Amino acid sequence: MEIICKSCQSKLKIPDEKIPAGKAASFACPKCKGKITITPGDEDTPETVDESTGDLGDLGVLGFEEESFGDEDASGGSKPFQFIEEEGETALVCETDPVIRKSVTDALTLMEYNVSTAQDPRDALKKIRYKSYDVIVVNEHFGTDDDPDTNGVLIYLERLSMDTRRNMFVAIISDRFRTLDYMMAFNKSVNLIINKKNSAEMDKILSKGLTDNDMFYRIYKETLK
Repeated sequence: MEIICKSCQSKLKIPDEKIPAGKAASFACPKCKGKITITPGDEDTPETVDESTGDLGDLGVLGFEEESFGDEDASGGSKPFQFIEEEGETALVCETDPVIRKSVTDALTLMEYNVSTAQDPRDALKKIRYKSYDVIVVNEHFGTDDDPDTNGVLIYLERLSMDTRRNMFVAIISDRFRTLDYMMAFNKSVNLIINKKNSAEMDKILSKGLTDNDMFYRIYKETLK
């Protein structure tokens, strides 16, 4: 779904499944900070609201039916429902080791991804539920004590519908499996495995994995279009 901010004309892209059915949703434009409100049955023509006056125009009082996204709460809570401009590709990094996290982040930034990082599994799941990411890199021990097979982020991604999951590139950082082990990647329902010992070559490994994935799905995606 495409939305154009009436204040600054920025074009935004929101996954249709993220719009709450039967409810009004509002969020701040990431560029001009003006409030954009989408009303039930009127998703194609979002209204903007003047924050300074609080004028809701013809929308009436939304009350409990309104879900507000993108604004930080009074306690300084997280902002799970953030928006990006249509042309931007996004990536999420779930890694607690600062050295490896920097290596992944630098590699993805070099490839012109808008990179976000997750502090813990709860933060990661909140971000994934409210935003569609093109690339997700997860350490298999992220948020787990001993057993990497209990990784909540990877379990959530594995259970996504194929239509959603197919549009994501998921890589895991492992200390058990070798880099570019595609059979094990298939077994773990991910696109790429990177052994943590190869983190210094993160840019080359991610670039190769993304290129191979793009070539694999190119004909299929062109056929769908």
